[in-house]
Amino acid sequence: MEPRHTITSLAPQRLPITVRPISAAETYALRHTVLWPNKPLSYVQLPDDEAGQHFGAFIDTSNEGYGKDKDDNTIKDNGGSAELVSIISLFIDEECGEARFRKFATAPAWQGKGVGSALLAYTIEAAATKGATSIWCDARQSALGFYQRFGMSGEGEVFFKGEVPYLRMSRALP
Repeated sequence: MEPRHTITSLAPQRLPITVRPISAAETYALRHTVLWPNKPLSYVQLPDDEAGQHFGAFIDTSNEGYGKDKDDNTIKDNGGSAELVSIISLFIDEECGEARFRKFATAPAWQGKGVGSALLAYTIEAAATKGATSIWCDARQSALGFYQRFGMSGEGEVFFKGEVPYLRMSRALP
């Protein structure tokens, strides 16, 4: 298992964010709540989850005043005060050198505070470290600007998953 990394976000409060590997099962609650709350839980479980690498961003909430919503479905880290507030799953095709991240979700109370940015930066670095030469995702159209800040560009035409518009976004890795 990879070591934990503590990252200080660029948000005004400079949150102490710890990113570490987690199991696929640990991603399901946030995937469901944030991405597809009106679908059954099984909808957010991927057939290839066991082949992926899953990362979680944890916030130490022992210091009051971070604006935690009591209904944000965060998970306590080992009974301590660190809560799982953002998740992402990474899949690397070693034959072609492509990495894909999927099911990236941040609890609503923590969106816009640098947590997702820290987790995506960590994931991009992890993909490059594992030898991937490019990374891509199917991005919700509402989040294209977020991915563009990470050097990702749109490819192809907009498509739909249910009623939600998506665009494939990608970038080369160093």
